[in-house]
Amino acid sequence: MSEFSLLIQEWYRLNKREVPWRKTKNAYHIWLSEIIMQQTRVQQGTSYYQKFIDKFPTATDLANSDEKTILNLWQGLGYYSRARNLHYSAKVIRDKFNGDFPTDYKDILSLKGVGTYTASAISSFAYNQKKAVVDGNVYRLLSRVFDIDAPIDSSKGQKLFQKLADDLIDSNNPAEHNQAIMEIGALICTPKLAKCNECPLLNKCLSRARNTIPNRPVKEKKTKIRTRFFHFLIFKYDKFTFLEQRIEKDIWQNLYQFPLIETDKKPINKEKVHWKKQFHESSQITHLLSHQRIQATFHHINSLPSVKDEKLEKILIQDINDYPIPSLIDKYLKENIHLS
Repeated sequence: MSEFSLLIQEWYRLNKREVPWRKTKNAYHIWLSEIIMQQTRVQQGTSYYQKFIDKFPTATDLANSDEKTILNLWQGLGYYSRARNLHYSAKVIRDKFNGDFPTDYKDILSLKGVGTYTASAISSFAYNQKKAVVDGNVYRLLSRVFDIDAPIDSSKGQKLFQKLADDLIDSNNPAEHNQAIMEIGALICTPKLAKCNECPLLNKCLSRARNTIPNRPVKEKKTKIRTRFFHFLIFKYDKFTFLEQRIEKDIWQNLYQFPLIETDKKPINKEKVHWKKQFHESSQITHLLSHQRIQATFHHINSLPSVKDEKLEKILIQDINDYPIPSLIDKYLKENIHLS
């Protein structure tokens, strides 16, 4: 074992967080945890992991469920394509692998929504295969310890970091090595305030010696933020309201929302909408996604829609929680009592 691997594993055994998916070798459970934990904090993701394990003990149970149930259970996590990919891949596991999670790395990689990182994580954690993981935490730690200025969002950079990770991994205990390097990246070698004095690699860190920690890792592309203006129409008539399903390939695909008008600027031109005479109350909220900023306005209308629209589904207000809705709308409903 290299000194690098020895140091991080010793640290890990003493400092690791206790999370349920580290106590199992069940590949299906580990797969669920990896998909859920993408873009999700451990504290939040743990409760969702447990809900999915309880509701769907096996991949076949997940495959046999309907999408609406899965999206409803996923509500609040965001990035709903992960849930749809889970459902799709569960069907593949049921039909192609007889319900048994695949053991071959290439078969795992073939599952929808699974990339090289996730396939490596499952292979090492469930089967102790020598597959080095490289996620955001690993990129950051390696770029600092070895003071690498290759952009992590370039093809050349990604190949360089993957090779370095492959060279460093402990052949005898790849699972613990992978857990350790990610855990140090998550808890110690953090993006803004690295806790260098608590790091087991302090004396080996070239960026620390060269004062380049704030400059690592390097990215060559800047994310462009798109601003969108959403106007939700909340019809309330007696005990009913109306929802529509987002079926386009866009954010929140297959989730339900209040009838929506999207504009290219903040004010809505009521002269161009069917319900122009019915607007009487509006509330605004800003919702941030990874590449989008949603400026949402909720218009409350105490009447039925003035025109028929086959896309609209009339529901009892009390049943709205039975529908998978975007976290933006869920948050708004919890903070407002207009529909109560």
